[in-house]
This record gives sequence, structure tokens and C-alpha cells, in this order.
Amino acid sequence: MQRNPSASSRGALVLAAVLVVPPFALPALAQAQAGAQFAGAQALEPLFVTAARDAEPIDGLVADVTVIDRDAIAAAGVDSLTALLQGEPGVEVVQNGGPGATSGVFLRGANAAQTLVLVDGMRLSSASSGATALEAIPLDQIERIEILRGPASSLYGADAIGGVIQIFTRGGGAGRHADASIGYGTYGTISAAAGASGGSALMHGSVDLSQRHSDGFNAIVNPANPFYDPDRDGYRNSSVNARGVLMPASGQSLSLQYFRSRLDNQFDGGDAYNDRTATTESLWQARWASDFASWWRSRLSAGEGGDDSVSLTGYGSFPFHTRQRQYTWQSDFTLSPDGSTDPGSGAGSGARGSLGTLTLALERREEHVDTEPAFTVDERDTDSATAIYRVVAGATAVQANLRYDHSNQFGGRTTGAFEWGYRLSPTWRVTASAGTAFRPPTFNDLYYPGFSNPSLAPESARNVEAGLRAQGRSGPVAWHAQAVAYENRVRDLIVFQCDANFNCQPNNVANATLRGVTLTGDLGWKDATLRASLDLQSPTDDASGNLLPRRARRHATVAYSQPFGALRVVAQWIGSSARFDDAANLRRMGGYGIVNLTAELPVGHGVTLFARADNLFDKNYELAADFATGGARFFAGLRWRL
Repeated sequence: MQRNPSASSRGALVLAAVLVVPPFALPALAQAQAGAQFAGAQALEPLFVTAARDAEPIDGLVADVTVIDRDAIAAAGVDSLTALLQGEPGVEVVQNGGPGATSGVFLRGANAAQTLVLVDGMRLSSASSGATALEAIPLDQIERIEILRGPASSLYGADAIGGVIQIFTRGGGAGRHADASIGYGTYGTISAAAGASGGSALMHGSVDLSQRHSDGFNAIVNPANPFYDPDRDGYRNSSVNARGVLMPASGQSLSLQYFRSRLDNQFDGGDAYNDRTATTESLWQARWASDFASWWRSRLSAGEGGDDSVSLTGYGSFPFHTRQRQYTWQSDFTLSPDGSTDPGSGAGSGARGSLGTLTLALERREEHVDTEPAFTVDERDTDSATAIYRVVAGATAVQANLRYDHSNQFGGRTTGAFEWGYRLSPTWRVTASAGTAFRPPTFNDLYYPGFSNPSLAPESARNVEAGLRAQGRSGPVAWHAQAVAYENRVRDLIVFQCDANFNCQPNNVANATLRGVTLTGDLGWKDATLRASLDLQSPTDDASGNLLPRRARRHATVAYSQPFGALRVVAQWIGSSARFDDAANLRRMGGYGIVNLTAELPVGHGVTLFARADNLFDKNYELAADFATGGARFFAGLRWRL
């Protein structure tokens, strides 16, 4: 029999929500797709860093990747990082309300905490929950985003079971540059940002500031939900990103960076209190890069990522503070027949030498958590060694990764990957890969008083995939298409379980298989483009055969961009089949299809007017059961760039 919770049990429910909801462990418009790998004859290929830990032209990569650059981010016109990622292949999102609410990403069906998020190469996540507060990273600070789909622990260690999302923040170069933007939209949303950079060949620096505020809307719309509170749930976000670079000699550079973003977001807690969470994401980093020789490049970095979260409710406050100090020394060696000269030129070109490129990296990560009540163990250290070999020889491309991670908490883990690609013709290419990954339990899983299990083992994964890719041009029409099939078997999944008396504990009790096919295609003619993606997947629990919570069997995106003189209009459709909010697949969330419309008009002197309509036809749909998505929303403003 269902009962209405008492005040005391509601407090326990709030605590469970703080513990479980952020990682969701229980239950974009313009993009440079990986199909560009086939454009071997094109002069300017975008570089991709995440797939090999070094800048590499996309046409030399085997991995399934996507790049979203600064212009694409601006053209998308979206109001959050989550909304931008929602339009990308292989990506599903979940969000507990409006743009400032707790959100997560399912990459190829993996849990949100099973996707590693990096910011400028640094981990920026909660060691308590295992999740990254994507909602607290403002788009105004982002230069580009790289998405690597598929297990990548052999490159980056823990957590990269579904893949890696790496965010690169803005930074300046030589010469003076400035930009600013301002906008206003539905629910009293106001956004403003400004940045400036400048310098010389010897040194340069940049500073970017942003501020966003929204009155929001009522997050939970179901009065039967125990957290229901009929009020507006708004947010306020402010951020700063500063960087300085000194280049005392050719091939030598020293960079210093500081990033901080604070988000104050209201949420429904089932009481009359103004429930809210204050989240601060921060990092500092120092990096020294040196070309010791034409065949040896070295990078040494040290930094700290911080995640501070305090939930203030009518039942008390729940603070979680994480500090992750990170040290890395990476060397990239170009292997040539005589062992002394670089047969190529430019970033990543060493892989095209007769013997390829070898990357070696040593890392140390020191995690510390501070919570109330205090955990019995609040620190762990991980030392790692990574080796990456890659070569492009004629029509064949190969990459092999091997990594060893040793933690003073869970011992040693070895992961590896092998990737192979073969160009059948200038148009067609086939690829295949296999790799392993793991995710250790979080500090919440292991040590939170009354809700933990110190005997938990790390989750593990084994993935295989194959792809077929093509690209061509006929007169003014250019096209590319890609199909990637994968199967990722995840073992010892950590599942948070509660009995009838609300005694809760996580356990390694489940296995899952993430199986699917991702289809993508681009078609361009003159100044118009058509881009589409379709994911057919089956992320299921092995024991029950049920879909994993909040994941669909089918989701797709279509975007069409067309200029009308100086005005450019982009129409986007995002669709998903039905999902279930619970592991038992009893609480169904219906499928949906929404239409977004964006327009840009340059008016001269570096000024561009823009407008966006989200969910143009006011579709009523859910990304998480009982949570509203805001209906039709509109936002407009202007950008200026010097």
C-alpha cells in the first residue's frame, strides 16, 4: 500500500535524493562529425585531442568522435551545455527541471557517472557522487567540445566506460580581441558575457566573464510526488575564466589557468522551505610544454579541480566538497627509421611516419572529500602509467593503448584498447576496435553513514565495435555517412537498493549489456546543410531484460541550415522513443519529438543578432518522471566580436 510520507521520512527521502539523483546511477546543431576522416584530400582537417591524448587530424583517427567548435556552439543558440549535447549522436540527457537543474548525460546508454568529463584535461567532478555538474559549466566559457564514444579507461583511467566528453575553455592568442553578448528570454531569463584577450609573441592572456539568471518554472508538476512544491525554481550562475601564457623560446611555453563557476539553483523539496543547491566548480592548472627535439615533445602539468555542493533544505543542509589534485608528465616520441628526425610536420603528424608515434604518460591523482557527517575514509590516491602507440601507414591506421592504475583503496587495474582502420578507397573506410574500462565506487557508495557498503568492487566493461564510413563530393554537393555498431558488456554494476523500511545500501548485483548502432550523415550544397543521426540501441539489464532507467531504444536528431541572404535559419528536430523511469520498467515516460528554431543575422561592425525558439510547438514531455521541461521557450539577443 502506498503511503504519504511523514515529515521525518520526507527528510530521509531528501537525503536519498541527494545521494542518488546526481549521478543517476539507479535506475547539437552544427558539428564536425567523424565522417570527416575520409576527406584525405582536404587541406584543412580539424584536430582532435581526446582520442589519443595528442592533437591529431581527424582523418587519422579510428575512434568514433565528434567536435563542436565555438562557431557551432554560438549558432546552436541553446541555453545550457546539456541542451547542446542533447543534439549529438549517441547522447541522451536527463534533467530534473529547467536549465539550472541537476542534469546528466547517458553516452551510448552508459550511466551518467560512467562517462568521464574533462575540462582542459582536468577532472572536474564530485568524488562523493561520481557525477560532473554539467549544469554549472556555462556555454559562454567554452571554446570547443570533443566527444569520444566508447570505453576509454586505457587513455584516462577510471570512469570512462561510456566514453569521454572533454570541454576546452576559451583562451586568447597574440593580438587584441574582445567579445560580448547579452540576451533575454522566457521565464525572465537574462544572460550577459564579456571577454578580452591580447598579447604578443612572447606572452598573451585572456579573461572571460559570464552571468545568467532565470526565474524558472515549477520543476515538479505532479502533486502526488513527495517533493512537490508549487513554486518557481530559478537559478543564478556566474563564472570567470582567466589564462596567461609565456613563450620564452621556440617550442617552450608556460601556461597558467584559473576557472570558477558558481550555480545557485532552486529545487522542489516537498516543503515550504526555499530548497536550493549551491554548486561551485573550480580549477587551477599550470602547464609547461617543451619540444626537447624534433622527435620528442614533453608536457608537465599540475593542478586541482574542485567540486563544492551544498544542498539547503527544510530538513537540514547536505554539504559535499571534493578536491582532486592532479599531476601529469606526458612525452610524445616520433619513431622514425633513424630515430632522430621527424618525417612529418604539424600536430600529430608523427603518426604518419614510417614507425608511428609513441606516447608515454605518468599521472598521480589525489582525491579528498569533506562532508557532514564525516566519512570514515575521506582520501584516496591513484598512480597511473599510460602507453599509446599509433601509426598511419598507407591505407591502414592503428592505435593501441595500455594503462595501469593503482589505487591505495581498490588496488591495481589494467585496461587496454586496440583500434584498426582501413581505407578501401578514397570514399570508403572500415574500422574495428576492442577495449576495456572500469569505474570504482564513489565515496558515497563506500562510506556515507547508513547508506554505504565498504565491500564494493569496481564496475568493469568490455567493448567491441565496428564501423563503416564514407565521404564524397559531386559538384557543389558534399556528403558523408557513418555507421558504428557496438556491444559493451558492463559487469558488477553498483545498484542502490532500499527495503520496505528504507534501509538502503549499494551492492554489486547487476550486469548490463549496452548494444546499439549509431547512424550519422551530413549533406551540404552551396550554403545549405542537412545533418541527421539515429541511434538504435538496447541498453538492458542482463537479468531482467529490462531497459536501463531513462534510456530509449531509439533517439534521433535532424538539423537543416539555410541562408536567406545574410540571415541564416536553422531548424532542428530531436526525437526519442518511450523510456522508463525505474529499473522494473513500470513507470513509463512517453516518446517525444520537439522542434527548435534558431536564426542569426549579422548587422555589421562585428554585431550579430540572434533568436532561438525551443520546443516551438509546446510539446509536453519528460526527461525524468514528474519533472517539467518548460514548454515553449524563446530567447533573443546580440553578440559582438572584435
